[in-house]
Amino acid sequence: MLRQMRHDVWATEKLLEHCRTLRPDQLELTVAGTYGTIRKTLIHIVGADERYLSRFLTTCDAMLNEERNADAGLDKIATHLPHVRAGVEALFGGGELDPDRVIRDERRKMMITAWVLLTQFAHHGSDHRAHIGTILGAQGLPTPDLDVWAYGEANKAVGSLA
Repeated sequence: MLRQMRHDVWATEKLLEHCRTLRPDQLELTVAGTYGTIRKTLIHIVGADERYLSRFLTTCDAMLNEERNADAGLDKIATHLPHVRAGVEALFGGGELDPDRVIRDERRKMMITAWVLLTQFAHHGSDHRAHIGTILGAQGLPTPDLDVWAYGEANKAVGSLA
């Protein structure tokens, strides 16, 4: 699962890097059926990553928050990615992770078995990055290649036979 989550962080970093080529008005684009604007979706992805990690690890108090940081720009969002990367390494890189542990989630007012949160964490970013890809494509703007094949190539884990 560590490599899967490394891909997740890499894909968000690449998407953020791609979005730096957009004009400010383009970051506010959205289309029906997606989470919201490109910028707000990026805030949501990174903020949610931090919240998922906080349920398993001791984290900093300065997590990205969609309400408190609603006006965050790409630079502010990017400052949270090293924390996410370090959290992924700590959570999935070793030690004991009990997927059957029950976690008390005060935010949602429920008890959740850890594997549910871990699975949602693994899926969540991909889902919302696809929303941003939909927005970009619907506007005729270029989309970055964020799939696992591109990640494998970037890490020299995929290559030609020749």
